[in-house]
Amino acid sequence: MAGTASDHSAEAPFSIDLNAFRDAQLTSTPFSFAIVPGFVNEVAHQDISADFPAIAHAGSFPLSTLKYGAAFQSFMDEIQSPAMSAAVSEKFGIDLSSAPTMVTVRGMSRDADGKIHSDSRTKLITALIYMNDAWESPTGRLRLLSSPDSLEDIVAEVPPERGTMLIFKNVPHAWHGFESFSGPRRVIQLNWVSDNRVVEREQKRHRRSAFFKRLFGGSS
Repeated sequence: MAGTASDHSAEAPFSIDLNAFRDAQLTSTPFSFAIVPGFVNEVAHQDISADFPAIAHAGSFPLSTLKYGAAFQSFMDEIQSPAMSAAVSEKFGIDLSSAPTMVTVRGMSRDADGKIHSDSRTKLITALIYMNDAWESPTGRLRLLSSPDSLEDIVAEVPPERGTMLIFKNVPHAWHGFESFSGPRRVIQLNWVSDNRVVEREQKRHRRSAFFKRLFGGSS
């Protein structure tokens, strides 16, 4: 099944645990974030994993460039639903009712990935949902940082384990990165953004990047 735009279904979510998100502690220093183990429930995880896009190269790929199955599509609809936006709005004290959403997917990591950065200011909220079955490597674990200078300035470390979500409010000092890892590393990035022009621009940029990654084996 080819990826299609979400219909932002208002049906009650099945794949995700919004109560676990609502109950998760919100940390406010040095920026607002929450870590939610088990955000993707165990019943749905196997089907979503089976329908996960086959991604052979490193980099972020927009949904429009990927092929995936029905369980993955339903998952995409749930995380972009009004119920999800309402829960995130309440958690972070920001009105996201009219904010567009944008999803990109990663399947592989390379040694060059993980450099310390903060997200574009056009992204209001960033959620990272990890879909690896397990994570035994000491590297590749996302670190939230108190400065852009060192991966050792750790505020929190998030192993990219099965069904865990990290979500944070994007501010200029929301620094994050991870120690170099090469291999499969499944992560879905969901952003609430400032307006539809951001979605169009970012999707165009990611589509162009995805084309060159496929053409040159991820060297772009």
